[in-house]
Amino acid sequence: MNTMERATELKHIEATPGVCGGKPRIVGHRIRVQDIVIEHDNWCQSPAEIVANHPGITLADVHAALAYYHDHRDRIQRDLQEDRAYIERFSRENADRVLTFTVDSHDARPAHVPIGRGCFSVHTYS
Repeated sequence: MNTMERATELKHIEATPGVCGGKPRIVGHRIRVQDIVIEHDNWCQSPAEIVANHPGITLADVHAALAYYHDHRDRIQRDLQEDRAYIERFSRENADRVLTFTVDSHDARPAHVPIGRGCFSVHTYS
């Protein structure tokens, strides 16, 4: 990574212990790199559509997140896999209190935890 690439990364992407699980995110926001990747790759959203869905972030932020992903693909894929495993474990351990469903269309944009080409949501009820 050259000096210019590193400067761009520092301006747009940060990872802070205790914030978003220490996962890389857009500076000043709780929008993780992996969230941008899911919206772009799984939901087929353009960078402009992603910006429209997240007031406060810029097109440069989205492109920096996608560039960060391509430079750190193994880490982001590992983070995604850890999230999937957590959701599956939580759902198994709380099966009597958890309502789950899958949205099959990648066009749906629910505020759930994305997995694959759909979304997986965990809701607890009393």
